[in-house]
Amino acid sequence: MLFSRLRIIPVLRMAASLLLCALLSAPAFAAAEDDAYRLGVGDRLGISVLGEPDLTLELLVNDQGAINYPFLGEMKAAGLTIQTLREQITAGLKPGYLLDPRVTVQVLEYRKFFVNGEVQKPGGFSWQPGMTVRKAAALAGGFTARAARSKLMLLRDTDPARTPVLVDIDAPVQPGDIITIDQSFF
Repeated sequence: MLFSRLRIIPVLRMAASLLLCALLSAPAFAAAEDDAYRLGVGDRLGISVLGEPDLTLELLVNDQGAINYPFLGEMKAAGLTIQTLREQITAGLKPGYLLDPRVTVQVLEYRKFFVNGEVQKPGGFSWQPGMTVRKAAALAGGFTARAARSKLMLLRDTDPARTPVLVDIDAPVQPGDIITIDQSFF
């Protein structure tokens, strides 16, 4: 009995260290995603200040690309990274309100992208990091029997010319994008 326990201990140590590595790398991955993500109209944000429950809010980036935060009023948010917005709120609260504000900003719900054409349930869906055309089609209930999987058009929200581009099924999708799945002739 004692011998079998001794063999289990190294396995438990290895499992514990793998779990620790996974936990430590997850925030780094999330932080990398947040650093690249630019806020936009329709994003729902969670903003909190440590020890200040009155300054902990859920806010929606409005159609002017701004949020209305206590003491600071209307602040531009669209186009900023989460880190930049956090720094602006921290700087705004420091001079006259708090000595050392510990501000956290996170996206609670990303703005929508849209899928139309030959899918079961066309509509708008909340974007998530790592979204592709394939995943978007799955969220929309999958392709219909008449879907042309080689005719996938993507209209980028950031494209000022608003020109649809033919993409492949694993193309990345960004918030605000519109995906159109054309109909097959066969």
